[in-house]
Order: sequence, then structure tokens, then C-alpha cells
Amino acid sequence: MSTACKKLVNTVERCVDENLEGLVAVNPGLRLVEGHRVVVRTDINDAIASGKVSLICGGGSGHEPAHAGFVGKGMLSGSVAGAVFTSPPPQSILACLRAVAKKNSGGTVVIIKNYTGDRINFGLAVERAKHEGYKCDMVVVGEDCALKSSDKTAGRRGLCGTILIEKICGALAEEGRSLEDIARIAKDAVLKMGTIGLSLSPCTIPGAGATFTLGADEIELGLGIHGEAGVKRTKLVTANEAVRMMIDHMTDPNNNSRLEVKAGDKVACMINNLGGTSVLELNIIAREAILLLESRGVAVERVYCGSFTTSLEMAGISITLLHLDDTLRNCLDAETSAPGWVRPYLPCGERTRTTPQKLVTEDSHTITTQQAVKDTVSADMKKLLYDMVKTAAEQLIASEEKLNGLDKESGDGDCGSTMARGAQEVLSELNSKDNPLPVGNPAELAKRLGNIAEVSMGGSSGGLYSLFFTTIAGELQKEISPLAWSSALAAGVTTIRKYGGADPGDRTMLDALYPASEELSSCLKANNSPLEAFKSAVQKCTEGAKSTATMKARAGRSSYVSQDRLTNPDPGAMAVTIWLSAVLDILSK
Repeated sequence: MSTACKKLVNTVERCVDENLEGLVAVNPGLRLVEGHRVVVRTDINDAIASGKVSLICGGGSGHEPAHAGFVGKGMLSGSVAGAVFTSPPPQSILACLRAVAKKNSGGTVVIIKNYTGDRINFGLAVERAKHEGYKCDMVVVGEDCALKSSDKTAGRRGLCGTILIEKICGALAEEGRSLEDIARIAKDAVLKMGTIGLSLSPCTIPGAGATFTLGADEIELGLGIHGEAGVKRTKLVTANEAVRMMIDHMTDPNNNSRLEVKAGDKVACMINNLGGTSVLELNIIAREAILLLESRGVAVERVYCGSFTTSLEMAGISITLLHLDDTLRNCLDAETSAPGWVRPYLPCGERTRTTPQKLVTEDSHTITTQQAVKDTVSADMKKLLYDMVKTAAEQLIASEEKLNGLDKESGDGDCGSTMARGAQEVLSELNSKDNPLPVGNPAELAKRLGNIAEVSMGGSSGGLYSLFFTTIAGELQKEISPLAWSSALAAGVTTIRKYGGADPGDRTMLDALYPASEELSSCLKANNSPLEAFKSAVQKCTEGAKSTATMKARAGRSSYVSQDRLTNPDPGAMAVTIWLSAVLDILSK
């Protein structure tokens, strides 16, 4: 497993400074203090003049947007950064204290994570500030729920829960609460929350290798945000199992660092991206966490999901739970201008989060409640259509890996999976007891196939096939004959050209469909038998699909790829040959 990771930095030595310079360039409501890695609010002098308590937080860099991303009205007055994963020096912390406070102001609360370096360096700066006449107090956040041992250690680590403490303190300061009140409420809130992390991969520090090693099929529970060892390694599990493992460990009665959570409790939940986790995964984790907690009778009144405290590009997540009371709830809801704070979108006029029911529309139950469809073809033709649909779907499923392989040249390698997904649903509905595909009514069959393509396949392929079958359905309502089938196929091809924006010769599915349609029409008009005409059409389809290997892509995803990388036939065109050939196999029996 590689221990290095490519990074878009200029120099290792300047990466933290340039990160902060970029932050304030994007958010000019923030300013850098000359000569230090210190970020403060642009309106800091007005804030000091108001007499309100100022807030400072900080630590090593690499955890962005923490903590400078949370500087802003209603959150922090200043933040100080060290090197990557390294505590900032006391002189920079003291410079921050001097920048955000005056000796006659309301005082300053310093918020830090419970790491030895942070306690020492921030503690030293606070003691020096007190000696100079500044009024200060320090809140140490240690809410990690990973530790099981009761032996003497450095204590519970500070993790993403620090952001919630910053938000609470910021709201209280904005209200004009005293230094003593803010520190007391914050320290009490620390005792009411817990965090547990889960990693899928290590991160790499600029100019260095990975902070630890983790197998490709392994995950680690309870690690720290600097890559410190967790409490357990296990094989990769589903999102559902991962969330259950995390919350079970967090609330385990045998865990000395546990957070007690029981039915009837009201909590805020923060789903934090450790850096390299996709938004798709985050939303799935959020869903699983909410479902699990609610199944245990816990009211999840506030949820925050996004990147709050990262570990560079580490793939993984942390879950933080905070027991709520009216004060804490109001603090979390208070307005803030801090750029890093992600606020959920709630219904107008509502403050408390509840999981919404799905919106039922007029067509939500159309398929399941529709009347039985009358057959419009003979029993023999009905059986033939059933076999055609079944065989075509089975062949597409069997070709999934092959089509995915072709798609890796020009796309994300999912053409086969997309086709197979639709084919699986076709087979499922074909044999449904409640509402099977109406194979005895070609027009209604094509309509249902269009619905399946739209819902089950998705993407551009699903949209095009939905248009294709919907058009065919309209044509087959008029007449059912070999010429009608040919006209329907031609109309479907025309619709794909109209909405897809491609033409024959552009290296798409049309290079298989168009010649097949043209050949079928030509042969039928020449009075060839329907079977011979269809055989000839499938032959032209196959030749057209194969010819795409040497075509220049002018449409679709392939058009974004260099021509010298396109050496195999287009997967969409090959998919057409698969299902058309399957239909021919049934007709030829």
C-alpha cells in the first residue's frame, strides 16, 4: 500500500501560511495577524469595544476548517494555527490574546483540545497573559469515547465536539454573558457529549508519508485526529454496521469514557468528515445514525453533517452526540457568520429537526394501483414477447463485467452495471405476482420498460432508454405488425437523436441502433420475411457497434477523452447488440 499522497501545495514550509492566506482571501471578513499564524475577525476592534467576552481556539493545522474557519460573529474572535498537526508556539497564542482583548474588556475564553502540546503551549500563553493583566479562562475539551481503560493516561482526547463548544461559547459571548458564565456552561457541556471516530485510510502529512498503515479491507475504530491508534481494527463493514459499532462503543456501560444515552434523551448529532469521505457516504452515515438513535427512543433534535474537523485527506468519519437543554439548543441555533459552520436546512418557521415523511404525489402509486391491462396480441405472441424480454434482460446481466470493462476507457466503468440494474428490475417485474409486465400488450409493455429505465437505470443511459421505449409505446398504440414495429424502432431512434444530441458516426449507441433500424425498414419494404429482415438488421447492428472502435467520439462521455485512449467499441453500442441479438435468438427458435 502506498505511503505517499500527491498534494497540490507549493512548498511544505509555506503550506500552512498559504492555507490561511487563501482562507482570508475567500473570506475577507477575516484577517491575518502580521508575523503570526493567527486569524481574527476584521471587526475585532468593534467587538472589543462592545465589552463582550472574546474567544480564542486553535491547534495544529491539517484539521481545516477547524479552527480558523469558525472565526466570525457569533462564534470565535480569533484562532491560532501551528504547523501540520503541531501545536502553535506560545508567542503566537499570546499574540492572538493581545489582538482580541484589552485589559478592561469582558475577558477571554481560550478553548483547546485535550492534547499535551495544546495544554502546555496554550496554558503557558494564558499564564503570561494573566501576568500582563488580561482576564482569561481556559476550557479543555476531551470528549473522546474510545478509551476503555481506567489506567492513568493523558485523558480523553479532544475531537470534533470542540466545534460545538466553540459554537456554544460564541453564542453566549454574543449575548453578552460573563466570562464566568461562558466558561461554566462550556465546561458542563463538555461533560454532556461524546465523540467516536472511524477511519478507512490514513492521511499523509505534506512532505512525509502516511501517519499509519491500514489494510485495504480494514477499518479502525476510535482513532485520534492525528492518526493516533484506535481501540479496534476490523474488516470493512456496511455503513449500517459501522454506525452501530460506533454508537454501541460510545454508549457501552463497560466503557470508562462512555456517554450515557437512553430513551427519552434529546441530543444534537454531528457527522464529521475526517477529510476524504464523499458527500454520498456522509449522507448515508447521517441516515444510519439518525435511524439507530431514533429506534432507541432518542430524539435527535439537531443534526450537523459536513467537514468540521478533518485530518487532511483521511477517509473516515466521526460521530458526536451532545445532550441538549434549552440553553445549549439556543446556542446552537444562534446566527453566526463563521464560514465553516454548516447549518441544516429546516422547514420555514421550524427549529427542531424531525425526519420528514416522503412526499406522496399523484403518480406515486400509479403503477401499483393501475387496472389490469388487456392483451392485444395472441397467446403465442405473448409467450414470445415474454421470452424475448426475459432473455434480453438475462444477457445484459451476464454482460455486466464486459460492458463495465469497455466503459473504463471513456467513463466511470459503470455502463454494464447501469444496464444490469435495469435488467434486474425488468426480471423482477416480469415475474411479479401483483403487477407483472404486460407482455400481452406491446404498447403498455414498452411504456413500463420506459418507466423501469427511468427509475432503475438513472443517468443519461436511463433517460435515453426511457425516451426510446416511451416513443415506441406511442407508436405501437396505433398498430401491431412487422411494419409497425419497424416504424416504432425508427421513431425511437429519432427521439434519441433529438434529445441526446448525437448522430450516427459520433460513437454512441446510435451507431448500433440506427443501422439496425434502417436495415429493418429497407428489408421489409423489399418484401423480405420479417425474420430475415430482423436477422439482417441485427447483423448491421453488430457491424455498426464494432465500427465504433475506430470512430472519433463527438458526443457522450467519450468525447471528453483523448482519441488515442479509445481502442475498443463503445459500450452503449455493444449493449444494443446484446439485447437485439437476444431477441433474434428467441425469434429464430
